[in-house]
Amino acid sequence: MAGSEAAWQAAEAGVPVVLHEMRPTVGTFAHRTGQFAEMVCSNSFRSDDDEGNAVGLLHWEMRAAKGLIMEMATAHRLPAGGALAVDRDPFAEGVTARLKSHPLISFSYEEVTELPSTGNWIIATGPLTSGKLAESIRAHTGAESLAFFDAIAPIVYAESVDMSVAWMQSRYDKGETVEEQTAYMNCPMDKAQYEAFIDALLAADKTVFHEGETAGYFDGCLPIEVMAERGRETLRFGPMKPVGLTNPHSPVKPYAVVQLRRDNKLGTLYNIVGFQTKMKYGAQTEVFKRIPGLEKASFARLGGIHRNTFINSPTLLDDRMRLKSRPNIRFAGQITGVEGYVESAAMGLLAGRMAAAELTGSDLPPPPPETAMGALITHITGGAEAKTFQPMNVNFGLFPPIDARGGRKGRKDRYKAYTDRAKEAFLGWLG
Repeated sequence: MAGSEAAWQAAEAGVPVVLHEMRPTVGTFAHRTGQFAEMVCSNSFRSDDDEGNAVGLLHWEMRAAKGLIMEMATAHRLPAGGALAVDRDPFAEGVTARLKSHPLISFSYEEVTELPSTGNWIIATGPLTSGKLAESIRAHTGAESLAFFDAIAPIVYAESVDMSVAWMQSRYDKGETVEEQTAYMNCPMDKAQYEAFIDALLAADKTVFHEGETAGYFDGCLPIEVMAERGRETLRFGPMKPVGLTNPHSPVKPYAVVQLRRDNKLGTLYNIVGFQTKMKYGAQTEVFKRIPGLEKASFARLGGIHRNTFINSPTLLDDRMRLKSRPNIRFAGQITGVEGYVESAAMGLLAGRMAAAELTGSDLPPPPPETAMGALITHITGGAEAKTFQPMNVNFGLFPPIDARGGRKGRKDRYKAYTDRAKEAFLGWLG
């Protein structure tokens, strides 16, 4: 995501770019293809609400900056209520085609194993930086690599779901059209079924970490068994919350609900929302088929787990995203400690624009901290505490507080004030 956006932004600014991609020559655990911007963990860019949600505001800023990732996401969007979900394969194909058609972008398909000492570079290797390059970065910076484990949710064939038990409904009936309102399947559980599910989850065989590895998960992508270990009711207040849903098959309110979100435009694939897991494959099929409606489910992909690497950006990067000890190198994307597809692409957008500005003899400051992009880059390049630095999604807690004069505002009005202020500031920065 970040590398694709960085290449596009720099090329659009008139700077020739060589895009280095090791896939498919060298693969990763999570990727299946050699396409740029391949999505592996989810097909969702989360909320598209640019007035009441920080990630929706980030969507707005990237569209205003003519971002390639948001252009392709919009072109290949799927019904998902108030969220921006995309048809992942056509999306990646679209990004790849646009990059390959750009006259200023050329390509090199090989693994980069050393941190380059000359030239102007943007390292946007994402959460799966190859081992040799990660070791080179670690050796140069003198800092221990920070890592957490990111788990992938399973995907179910829609035709294998029992719709006499499950039903179609978006939570709180969000969505402007019937198609958007029915972008989710819902599988209800009563209390006994929920308790039995938790017992099976806790007892299931799970991936064992290798010596020296630690399970420092990012809270926004916790495996469900880790959530269950934190308390038997944790999942009922997380991905299995039963609120905002009405079961047409029964007047009894569900004790818990498992949601599946449409994963492709054809509506043939659905991913189990929030069900990232480190269970072994055999255990997954046994446990997930305990979910009412999924007793005969067929899985297009089971869950998995992989190590994500990120640098201590507050210590290592300046506010232009340059490595302080080697300023010809910038870092962008998830390796910098932002979390999420949109946040990663946004950091690529900034890195590409900043690099192009420098190479054409000018200087581009970061966006104001009142903007979503500015709040993110401020956080990772100095706003976060280096000793406790962890990956972060964009959220209004990263923004300078809104002036409370004139009386207290409700959350909806307060968020609207944040987004109004941000849009004005961002347009000023673009100008």
